[in-house]
Amino acid sequence: MRLLTKFNLILIFVLGLGFAALSWFTHTTLQANARKDVLARAGLMMDSAGAIRGYTVDEIRPLLKLQMKRAFLPQTVPAYAATQAFEQLQKGNPDYMYKEATLNPTNPRDRAVDWEADVIALFRNHADMDQFTGERDTPSGRSQFLARPIRITNEGCLTCHSVPEAAPQTMIEKYGSANGFGWQHNEVVGAQIVSVPLEVSIQEAEKAHAAFMIALIAVFASIVVLLNLFLYFLVVRPIRRMSDAAEAISMGDLSGPEFRESGSDELSVLGGSFNRMRRSIQNAMQLISEN
Repeated sequence: MRLLTKFNLILIFVLGLGFAALSWFTHTTLQANARKDVLARAGLMMDSAGAIRGYTVDEIRPLLKLQMKRAFLPQTVPAYAATQAFEQLQKGNPDYMYKEATLNPTNPRDRAVDWEADVIALFRNHADMDQFTGERDTPSGRSQFLARPIRITNEGCLTCHSVPEAAPQTMIEKYGSANGFGWQHNEVVGAQIVSVPLEVSIQEAEKAHAAFMIALIAVFASIVVLLNLFLYFLVVRPIRRMSDAAEAISMGDLSGPEFRESGSDELSVLGGSFNRMRRSIQNAMQLISEN
């Protein structure tokens, strides 16, 4: 096996290991960053919902207090206000979703579906958990969701949700007395859930990874070509010349030119040694021929 072949096999093996390690590292990093970015967007949406809820309680509800005596206005309910605001957002971004999923809601549209009920059960079973994230498949692709528990910490909420007799009559007239009651203080009754599409971010991460790998292949290929050229001109070709010269000398041909001895590298030293050996052989041959 030739020297260049051995060198290339070793080089390709080493570069292959490096390529595999870099591919795994960049793929893992890009995927993690994509999920982190999606989760950050979900957190921003959740904070926006909290801001809408606070604004409703602090500024909208007091303005409609007198009207509430004549008719129940859902606009004064923080959950309703946040849900309505995000429905407007959803018109232009259908894959984004916000819901205040509740096990026993006053408004039927807030009733938790199966997977949302599982998230609520997780919060009910782990009182110290204040946030939960996960992924789920949707018709449009994978989606990442962020959930936070809805816990009854304000006893004022029980006015509308403890028993029908304590609730405003205008609310009973609008929603009836069958749903949204029986809530307890400090009880987890639901979860705020934000869902953000993950598929697009994952695909962008895959494209970035593919582009990086193509660039890396080009760099590695250039390294192999350049190293082969350097090895051929600086090592292989001088060694072949010495090999050919040694072959000629072994056949009695001493007419070849001497090798250049300039430089202090190993090949220059070897060339000098080879020249001295050939001169010694020439002198020996002359002495033999004279005698």
